[in-house]
Amino acid sequence: MKKILIVGATSAIASACARLWANQGAEMFLVGRSQVKMEQVAADLRARGAGDVTTYVMDAADFTAHSKMIESCLATLKQIDIGMIAHGSLPDQKTCELDVNIALEELSLNGTSVIALLTRLANQLETQRCGTLAIISSVAGDRGRPSNYLYGTAKAAVSTFCEGLRARLFKVGVHVITIKPGFVDTPMTKNLSLPSHLVASPEQVSIRIVKGIERNVDTIYTPGFWSFIMLIIRLIPSFIFKRLSL
Repeated sequence: MKKILIVGATSAIASACARLWANQGAEMFLVGRSQVKMEQVAADLRARGAGDVTTYVMDAADFTAHSKMIESCLATLKQIDIGMIAHGSLPDQKTCELDVNIALEELSLNGTSVIALLTRLANQLETQRCGTLAIISSVAGDRGRPSNYLYGTAKAAVSTFCEGLRARLFKVGVHVITIKPGFVDTPMTKNLSLPSHLVASPEQVSIRIVKGIERNVDTIYTPGFWSFIMLIIRLIPSFIFKRLSL
């Protein structure tokens, strides 16, 4: 039976992954800010056949709360087979341009808090000498675009951190997978004008993520066509790229 920690467990992508793991009878430790929402997710997972499901209230932006959460998780699960980091927000770029305090808060939530959690979790899994860390980053981190470069900066930092962490932990039998979703139909994107043919459901994305974890893939774009889209975007020369509205 897999023992799974999910931070940001009420997010659409994380809860979709959790439903797939519930079908496998996994035992889960769910972390999020809303007790009510987590209990709803937990009840659904139990109904789907999950093993023990424990909920834990924590704001991931509170760095001082991370260690206690991990201690509670280990006291419950005894070991972490999969640790998924899925919390975050989608900041408004214009607002971040006008208010440096909001920009720094968003950078901290989407970047620094993830890195802080990963640092602590990495040390635990290194001690175990087994397990997988699955981190939801974003295609936005592949290149800074005018429409969301604050968010992209945070995700680029996370992706780079994961690459180094992967090489470090590989030596001790621990795997790190960086997950880069494109446009996904979630509450975070509901007010955005997105091309419908490029928008995937959380369920579609979760299937690819769970399979990628099982196969020890290093980096996964989901849906898969985003790897080609971002390759093209990365190859656009700067003198052209800066003239585009992306």
